[in-house]
Amino acid sequence: ENVKEVNLLKESIAWPETPSVPPGFSLNDTSDPAHSTFTILPRRGGGSWHVGDQLEVLIKVSDFRGRPRKSGGDLLYARLQNRAVFAGVAGKVFDHRNGSYTAVFSLLWEGDAQVEVTLVHPGEAVTVLERLTKEQPDRIYFESIFRSGSIKESTECNVCLKAPKQKLCNYTDLDTGEPWFCYKPKKLNCDTRMTHSKGGFRQRIKPMEEQLFKSGVNMKVSIPGSGPSNISILPELKGGKNENMKTGPAGYYYQGVWRTLDGTTVRQFNNATAISQCLKGKALHLYGDSTIRQWFEYLTSTTPDLKMFDLKSPKQTGPFMALDFKNNILVTFRCHGAPIRFGNLLISQMRYIASELKGLVGGTNTVVVIGIWSHFSTFPVEVYIRRLLSIRTAVRQLLTRHPGTLVIIRTANPKALSLYETLTNSDWFSIQRDKILRAIFKGMNVKLVDAWEMCLAHHLPHSLHPQPPIIKNMIDVVLSHTCPLGESSKGA
Repeated sequence: ENVKEVNLLKESIAWPETPSVPPGFSLNDTSDPAHSTFTILPRRGGGSWHVGDQLEVLIKVSDFRGRPRKSGGDLLYARLQNRAVFAGVAGKVFDHRNGSYTAVFSLLWEGDAQVEVTLVHPGEAVTVLERLTKEQPDRIYFESIFRSGSIKESTECNVCLKAPKQKLCNYTDLDTGEPWFCYKPKKLNCDTRMTHSKGGFRQRIKPMEEQLFKSGVNMKVSIPGSGPSNISILPELKGGKNENMKTGPAGYYYQGVWRTLDGTTVRQFNNATAISQCLKGKALHLYGDSTIRQWFEYLTSTTPDLKMFDLKSPKQTGPFMALDFKNNILVTFRCHGAPIRFGNLLISQMRYIASELKGLVGGTNTVVVIGIWSHFSTFPVEVYIRRLLSIRTAVRQLLTRHPGTLVIIRTANPKALSLYETLTNSDWFSIQRDKILRAIFKGMNVKLVDAWEMCLAHHLPHSLHPQPPIIKNMIDVVLSHTCPLGESSKGA
């Protein structure tokens, strides 16, 4: 029954056609940020810019010889910034598929605004990334240790392995249907599997193609303006029509504080007392990857009464538990199941999020946070779609059993890119999974923490694990959903 939805999801992330990368191609023929430009277009109707207006910027991409590109498919970011008042908002980029692009911004604060445009990847790099996933979905591989008495063996594992069934151990989860396989050990049985861990990375990329992923040359490099790159924004016109919804940003920063545009009032939880008062009597369950573990670490480090209970679990993988007996607060973290790329994880501690949710006692004092995206980058999107659909089913069942349960979904975020990071975890992969995540949970009674825009709009450099000021804003959003204005606990 999911076939139609899967096909629609795949159509929703279709990328504009990108240039081919034939053997012996020349880097000179590819997109060069230094030769490309952006131009601020005049205000529609003329006159000065006002809060509530929409700003349009025309981006023209050229190659290393200075010739205008004739095709689209480049990955570009755009944002408005005002460093003096710590303001920022992400823009939306439209690909005209002819070498030109339009970036559209909502004007949300008075004062100056600086346009910043970044080439993340040229179209040819996207071509290579797309080919890698088709041809080498197993370029990240995993291992398991099998042990019985003094005998110990290690074999390779993955979502899919090329071998006859009789040569494989089948660990497909009976509850969720999630597939997982390991090559059979030579001496031991399949049921002697003890651990799961990342095995390594096979880099099979043509030497010249590496030139498409050069930091400071054509990967996450600023594009200069052809004229002024900043504007002045006047107060909103009386009776003026607000066009913000056309670009639909999730929110923006002002004075370093994230303000959402979905009607949620983001409160500031600036001290341990405020956090404790909000979480008083509540259980907060965090499920996902290291970007969710980061939230657990933030809460335990900023709230002294919330003390870690030693479960003797590894620092990277967890599971973790923290308790505040005085305020009756429970906070837990558990990493998602395979293909998690952590160090040695005991099979006895491996859990799929959907299975955990099915065993959860929910209610008005239960908050569930889910963040799962980064570890699925190297696989075909169908693998990620299947995982999210099983989680969505479990969320629906939880909300049916206990409608008062608060469920919060964390989106993906952009990150710093090296060659290795790009081939395994490029922002281009993350953007696709981010769109799929939003589409799958659209219309459900869940809240979203838009980590993508919160990182893109901020002046700090991109990082897989966003820096503390951004994390603080994310936690403020989580706690604002947990303790909205008007509730009895007013610790903020």
